Amino acid sequence: SIIIIMGTPVKDVQLPDNPAIKSLLLDKHASYVEAFEKNKDDYDYCMTEFLRISGIYWGLTAMDLMGQLHRMNKDEVLEFVQSCRHPSGGFSPAPNHDPHLLYTLSAVQILVLYDKLEILDVDSVVKFVTELQRPDGSFTGDKWGEVDTRFSFCAVATLALLNRLDAVNIDIIVKFILSCMNFDGGFGVTPGSESHAGQIYCCVGALAITGRLYEVKADQLGWWLCERQLPSGGLNGRPEKLPDVCYSWWVLASLSIIGRIHWIDK
Repeated sequence: SIIIIMGTPVKDVQLPDNPAIKSLLLDKHASYVEAFEKNKDDYDYCMTEFLRISGIYWGLTAMDLMGQLHRMNKDEVLEFVQSCRHPSGGFSPAPNHDPHLLYTLSAVQILVLYDKLEILDVDSVVKFVTELQRPDGSFTGDKWGEVDTRFSFCAVATLALLNRLDAVNIDIIVKFILSCMNFDGGFGVTPGSESHAGQIYCCVGALAITGRLYEVKADQLGWWLCERQLPSGGLNGRPEKLPDVCYSWWVLASLSIIGRIHWIDK
């Protein structure tokens, strides 16, 4: 629907006056994640093979937050992670797919979650990550050459989890990220790209990990992020878009990192 506020149309959703569900049904959420892991012949499971290892990480994280990680098959998960290992040192989303920085980060995050980094060939992973860095400090996601600030975050987060940030030149990484900062304080995919909540999380997160969070214009960015909240309470990722719960994460996490979470109407 479209709501008019001060003469400006605002895209938003209409929430029911009396929602049928008024509390967080944790057990049902846990059962849903658990069932997704077990129903391997399900259409949705088959169609998400291209992001499988990241999906596993998201599911495991959700289960851990709900105190239900024990319901997942740890041995099966670790065996799957190992099957995604590529000779280059990176990890693919599933066997017989190309390795990519995003899926390499997911693999490392899963091993950290299970405290199993000892099964990882750290040096080969570090080599895979560092070889994807370009002279300007940016990172490509894989050998095909796409540049995106998401990949800068993936690289920095992976190396930080492996305690190997020393393997890259932090200054040029930060220089590239800052070149993607816009007049509104936000960050885009590449220099000149529009600000987007997902990219902001990646850039702010990378700057926080590298100890360079002071480079962010926190008040200006915090204001832009708070403007993502709509009358329904939901948050969008950029102006004139509908709210989406994924942006609740990107926006709120970014606000938390820069110390402005109290600016939002919870």
